[in-house]
Amino acid sequence: MGYWAPLLWEADQPGDLGVRGSYSSLYNSKLYCPGKRTLDKARKLSPGIHMHTTILATFSEISPAALAMCGAGILLFLVALWAAKNDIARAGSLDKIVVLGNLCFAVPLAVFAAEHFSGARFIMLGVPAYVPWRLFWAYFVGFALLAASLSIATKIQVRWSGLLFGIMMFLFVAMLHLPRALASPGDRIPWTIVIREMSFAGGAWILAGNAMHGPGKSRLITVGRVLIAIAALFFGVEHFLHPAGCPGVPLEKLTPLWIPGRLLIGYLTGAILLVAGASMLLAKRTRMAATYLGTWILLLVLFIYVPILIAQVPDPSTAAQVEGINYFADALLFAGAILALAGATPSTD
Repeated sequence: MGYWAPLLWEADQPGDLGVRGSYSSLYNSKLYCPGKRTLDKARKLSPGIHMHTTILATFSEISPAALAMCGAGILLFLVALWAAKNDIARAGSLDKIVVLGNLCFAVPLAVFAAEHFSGARFIMLGVPAYVPWRLFWAYFVGFALLAASLSIATKIQVRWSGLLFGIMMFLFVAMLHLPRALASPGDRIPWTIVIREMSFAGGAWILAGNAMHGPGKSRLITVGRVLIAIAALFFGVEHFLHPAGCPGVPLEKLTPLWIPGRLLIGYLTGAILLVAGASMLLAKRTRMAATYLGTWILLLVLFIYVPILIAQVPDPSTAAQVEGINYFADALLFAGAILALAGATPSTD
């Protein structure tokens, strides 16, 4: 998540802006409190209407922030799918997945934009203290994310939206994530966030380069390829060290016990990441490696992160709801960056 919000909930270190406790306590405060627990009321109703009432009560439990994020993601999904319909129809076999790169990249940006708009006063706490007008920057980043998501989804002026989004990710790393990683060099999570954000920047620069003409095109794509390859290798090693973690982008969240074969999935994902990362870094069969890796990450999104999202959205805690959505969006954005590389690489490579 290349935006201010992850600082406020991803880290578990006391004294960090990313303390989960601060996130949970504020999102469960009066500002974001969803109200009385209607699920308890539903259980007291007559059995004949219990199921329908429980469904309605579940929806009423979803916080405004989570609703905004889900709604924005669904709307952008429909826009991007409409824009890609001709490319999907023309593509064959796995290329149908490759052409979804813009969609996979754009939808998470809309989700993160909605998070900025719905929780700007909280997200502003992640802006460094030395930066003036912190609330303005929280909203500004939200508008920037929304503009980039629309541009990438519709493939209009992607050379500028991709370029600027990549620069924004680089600035976040330089100003926020890298200092935190250097302050705790033995903690893997801040370093994972640094690598993750740079892979998102790399994906954006690949999209921009692919929309350009001239010498700058190949340079941007090369830089993006190297950043994504480094991320794949780093994440691959992390999967072997921590196979129980959620696969794809290995942060602190563990794969739920109710998902079968979670350790096997972790090791298999690590192996795929290492093989594909080495291939992409060496520029050997880059398109094939990126296509297979992007497809695998997309499968993880569908069969791991969608169930996690569905399980966490009805949770009374707004923090849990937003966490489930953010993990889903993170993995989808990583898949989009990889598929962008596949789409920008000639089929002969």
